[in-house]
Amino acid sequence: MTALAPSRPKPVYERAAHRRPALRAVLGMLLTACLAGPGSAQLPIVDGMLRAQSTDGLLLDAREAFRRKDKDRLAALRTALPTGHPLAVWVDYWDLSNRLPTALPEEIDAFYARWSGTYLEDRLRNDWLLELGRRRDWDRIALDFPRFRMNDDREVTCYALLADHVRGKPVVDAARAAWLAQRESDDGCTLLASTLLDAGILGADDVWTKTRASMEAGRARAARTAGGLLGPTVATSLAQLTDSPARFLARRAGAISRAEAELTALALVRMASNDPDAAARALTERWDRALPGDLAAWSWAGVAKQAALKLAPDAADLYQRAALRSRTGSALELSDDSLAWKARAALRADGGRSRWQQVMQAIDAMSAAEQRDPAWVFWKARALRAVARDSQEGESMRTLATEMLRGIAGQMNFYGALAAESLRLPLALPAAPVPLAPAERVAALKNPGLMRALQLIAIGLRSEGVREWNYTLRGMGERELLAAAQLACDREVWDRCINTSEKTQNEVDMAQRFPMPFRADVQAQATEIGLDPAYVYGLIRQESRFIMDARSSVGASGLMQIMPATARWTAKKIGLDYSPELIADRATNLKLGTSYLKLVLDDFGGSQALAAAAYNAGPGRPRRWREGPVLETAVWAENIPFAETRDYVKKVLSNATYYAALMSGRAPTLAPRLGGPIGPREASATLPDKELP
Repeated sequence: MTALAPSRPKPVYERAAHRRPALRAVLGMLLTACLAGPGSAQLPIVDGMLRAQSTDGLLLDAREAFRRKDKDRLAALRTALPTGHPLAVWVDYWDLSNRLPTALPEEIDAFYARWSGTYLEDRLRNDWLLELGRRRDWDRIALDFPRFRMNDDREVTCYALLADHVRGKPVVDAARAAWLAQRESDDGCTLLASTLLDAGILGADDVWTKTRASMEAGRARAARTAGGLLGPTVATSLAQLTDSPARFLARRAGAISRAEAELTALALVRMASNDPDAAARALTERWDRALPGDLAAWSWAGVAKQAALKLAPDAADLYQRAALRSRTGSALELSDDSLAWKARAALRADGGRSRWQQVMQAIDAMSAAEQRDPAWVFWKARALRAVARDSQEGESMRTLATEMLRGIAGQMNFYGALAAESLRLPLALPAAPVPLAPAERVAALKNPGLMRALQLIAIGLRSEGVREWNYTLRGMGERELLAAAQLACDREVWDRCINTSEKTQNEVDMAQRFPMPFRADVQAQATEIGLDPAYVYGLIRQESRFIMDARSSVGASGLMQIMPATARWTAKKIGLDYSPELIADRATNLKLGTSYLKLVLDDFGGSQALAAAAYNAGPGRPRRWREGPVLETAVWAENIPFAETRDYVKKVLSNATYYAALMSGRAPTLAPRLGGPIGPREASATLPDKELP
């Protein structure tokens, strides 16, 4: 990346407002030509964007009929849609999807032919492959699966592997990998595993491996399904230990077989999910000696992970118990997630002084892919630097640490910024790419998939539009991605603008990645209450991607994703005349959101990390999370128990760093946003808890 140039390109919202009228007219005509079809003359074009007001309601009705599985209504709406309408493919898809259990292969092939190359051709292929799996039609699966372009459904993959097995192809390695990666039980992967188990291709060890992985991840149902493949006795035991692990363990007596040892270890880890102290006591008092070394080590690691998730001070010691016990026999591999919590527990250990050797051991045991994550590159480099002080190989370790930090220092993320600053390298914004040529912009406008996506989003079918958009980006080069992102920016579809622009590696348009819609309002509101506008923008970018009508699964609404209870409380606190329908009003949502953010920021002593965590997870949780040793902010953030909030805090701080640079024209710096160390403080009762979005 190059240093921040004195003269930067105008932000997207400014460039869009000053496009030449002639260019806008050309783009409008091209859009009309792109979307025009035999029956589309009746659909008006306004300001270069299709306004199919007469058919919007029809399309929304069709989507609702699909949701209700109203086949007759959907068939009637499909016929009513004007011939050649650009979104006819969606109504055709909904209609056929509702009839899929009784559909004939000829109907499916006709759909593929009508809509060849589209997102929905591939989506229907996914749905049809699942239906063929339920029908056990292995020949047709073998025919259709190679044409499935996305190949993003693990159950479909399992059905395809089973079809290969039926046809005599060797599948054991791929089947084992697909089944182990299956998160929740489904027909395809369970059928694949049971078939290969019956054939002697998979064995009991594979089943126990899958069962342990599911239980350690907290997926008890998947554990029961996997273990149940070994027969009704194991299935009954799994049901019992899942419901009451303490009672199950109390009934264990005398010598135990390998299968009983496996069940005992599962019960201990299940117990630890609610009470790691009780599980640790059970291990210490009896089961550490009774279990084989590998299962005792795995049980200790499972207890340690749950202790680490609860930020218990002895979590690192428990992981050490697992390591010591594994030396008495062949060790079971720990999951990347368990190893990540081993590293986090070691960072918090010994009053925040960190056990760097243990950090390094945990990271070294991770999969190669996990070790490449910027978080673990950074922390391993820190560990190498710390261990080097007492090592004869100190110089080579310091050199390796520097190389690792340099490898991520150019990345535009939390740990990329930390790496650069730890090397005392100035952070810099990337040079602006060469402006898009008219031909590049026209190519984006002429892309049917992008235009269908924008129209779907415009009429309120955001989920469908996002899926169409993302599929269309497949295989695009960087200039095509920039043009697609700019198309979304110009239409103020900010989430597609940002997400698409983030896919480029070498040509980085900062105005696309960090747009500033409503800048005058945001700056005025932030300044009025004493908030940093860059911090506000960093939070909004993570909360809603500037989608005005965004609504989360738990009811958070609007630009700043305010929960209804939080909105009422904040309005009362600041003396705002408020009624529930105002939560969707942009100005009200912005005022409530920034006011609440300022309240939590003040309550947490100005710590942007704590305030961001409170905004996402409610103030009660970060109050608990700050108890214990005094930690540097990066260590504290990495130890946030909720994966969503952990990612959120890091991204908000990183976002704010780059927004500040764009707004001020100065080089970005993360360090001031981290503030001082985070440790205990007497809990304040001034702010209510907010549900995790």
